[in-house]
Amino acid sequence: MKPTRRKVQSNIRWLVIVLMVGTLIVTLRYGWLQLVQGAELSERMKYQVGQDYSVQSPRGAIIDRNGRELAVSTMTKSLFVDPFHVEDPHKLAMELAPLIDKTEQEILDDIAVGGGFSWVKRRMEQSEYEAVRALIREKEYENCLGFRDEAKRYYPNDVLAANVIGFVGTDDKGLDGIEQAFDKYIKGEVTESFMYTDRQERPILDSIFEKHSYQGDRCKTIQLTIDSAIQFIVEQELDRAMAENNPLAITCIVMNPKTGEILAMAGRPSYNPNRFWDYDQEVWKNRAVSFIYEPGSTFKSIIAGAALQEGLVTPNQVFVDPGYVTVSGKRIQNWNGASFGTVTFTDVVKNSLNTGFAMVGLRLGAEKMTEYAKLFGFGEPTGIELPGEEAGILFDPYEMVESDIATMAIGQSIAVTPLQLVTAMSAIANDGILLKPHIIKMIKNANGTMYSETQPEPVRRALETASDKTLVGLLEQVVATGGGGKAKVKGYRIAGKTGTAQKIREDGAGYMEGRYIASFCGFAPVENPQLALLVMIDDPYGSFYGGQIAAPVAGRIFSQAFRYLRIEPSEAPEFDEEEITPDDVGEGDAAGSQITTEAEPPQSEEETVQAPKGQVVVPDFYGKSIRESARMANEVGLKFDSEGSGWAVQQSIEPNTIVEPGTRVQVYFAP
Repeated sequence: MKPTRRKVQSNIRWLVIVLMVGTLIVTLRYGWLQLVQGAELSERMKYQVGQDYSVQSPRGAIIDRNGRELAVSTMTKSLFVDPFHVEDPHKLAMELAPLIDKTEQEILDDIAVGGGFSWVKRRMEQSEYEAVRALIREKEYENCLGFRDEAKRYYPNDVLAANVIGFVGTDDKGLDGIEQAFDKYIKGEVTESFMYTDRQERPILDSIFEKHSYQGDRCKTIQLTIDSAIQFIVEQELDRAMAENNPLAITCIVMNPKTGEILAMAGRPSYNPNRFWDYDQEVWKNRAVSFIYEPGSTFKSIIAGAALQEGLVTPNQVFVDPGYVTVSGKRIQNWNGASFGTVTFTDVVKNSLNTGFAMVGLRLGAEKMTEYAKLFGFGEPTGIELPGEEAGILFDPYEMVESDIATMAIGQSIAVTPLQLVTAMSAIANDGILLKPHIIKMIKNANGTMYSETQPEPVRRALETASDKTLVGLLEQVVATGGGGKAKVKGYRIAGKTGTAQKIREDGAGYMEGRYIASFCGFAPVENPQLALLVMIDDPYGSFYGGQIAAPVAGRIFSQAFRYLRIEPSEAPEFDEEEITPDDVGEGDAAGSQITTEAEPPQSEEETVQAPKGQVVVPDFYGKSIRESARMANEVGLKFDSEGSGWAVQQSIEPNTIVEPGTRVQVYFAP
């Protein structure tokens, strides 16, 4: 009995010893694995049960003042290849190429990069992604092909405001326009995260709640001051003007003169930012801020304001126009070289007489004229939130000779940007106060809260109220009874100035023969200005006078914008109807001995065209109803087609055109 008991106790002791030794071994092994090899084993385990993901937040949106989307981002799939694990490159390329619209050689080149990662196609369309995913499953390419999430930029309105918005490159980097200027605010963010996945890379466990949950801290929304509806009106009219005049380019800016907000900014030719790579880089340029030119007679508005402010002229002051003046050996003459005789300063402005403005410029002198040019913002960037803005060119007043003073007074020998000019005209509309133009209304955080908001920013007073009111009256008569008559809109008071300037040679040595820039710059309604507008037509074919081709474009834009903004007609004052007289065209070599000028041929709103026997004159359908337009066409023997409803806003054949009876005219109507 006792030996048996001792034997049991001995066995128990050995068992305890064995268990203790075993426990010690397990503890030591566990410690070794956890403390010594823990990090290495953890990494090995991670790649067996999951993988690293780069999670990207979408780029912030760009919207117009009413919240309409101009640029948006969506998350898409990008395809990559692991060249190290590709077993048969030619077979893979052959099967993959037709699914992603790439050649087999392009895919082979991607594989030839080597290593463990190479992009094959970034930001695929959904249909491409689905097709490639099916191929991966069918052919078991999971070990060599894979997807990454990336944001893709879309511009839902295609060409609309393209030169303002800009575009984004393949690495989510803004390359032009607002996309470039505010890249640091709206660029999407990328973070690295680990996810547990199954064999088909589907998230499992807690990871299913993590994927795509990251929204980013930047990714702000940029709200522009642009109004898409006005932008569309402008671009539609620019397309029409391109077709009618076949110019090198057209630029138009619409601004609220009381706030400095840009309501529309457009140019032609333009491009589709969804496929920006299909266009020449020159087309990407926003000419509204990056193009400088001699403004011609539109600049006379500034000279007139300066002369009124300095007390050198009054509206009824009498000038004797000899037809030309000679300054420092250079001859400056009116459009026909003839004398207008005894005229008032009102006539000088209304008829855009070069002789009168040359005299006024000489009275002002170099320093005063340059001082007022700077007061109105010329010679320096406006500071708008767009890249590539030019400063323009002004004389050094201490180096100017009398001929420089005279030519500057008629808008030659200086250079401005379209934005500078419309900003200056807005100052005249705004009681003489210059505002800083802006195109950003506000910036919102990713969570919708306000980050910043742009307020109107007065720069300085350019003219005193009394002088400014007098100048506004003179500019109103330019449109009512002068060379800007084709900018008229029935029932509204519009002020402005036309201009036709000969283009400078690229080497700066004089002017190009027969090459002009036609423009109109004005604002309305005069009694409560809400729109300031510039139309600049660069190098048109055929007619090149601002009053003939730029003013009508401005008038059509004004008319449609008035209806859209529900601006009531004005109580227009009565003006004496006089013959609409020409605007000047600066010609000749500025460095030569003579400066010749031409002008707008007379235009009269009441002018009637007599058709030769057997032909008819196309009526002006503008503002008429469909029924009335049809009656007018029938009366003169034209075939009539209509499109849309409401009131006539456009017609396929210009009014007063002489055509054959039975000619078909298309008239477009809008509410």
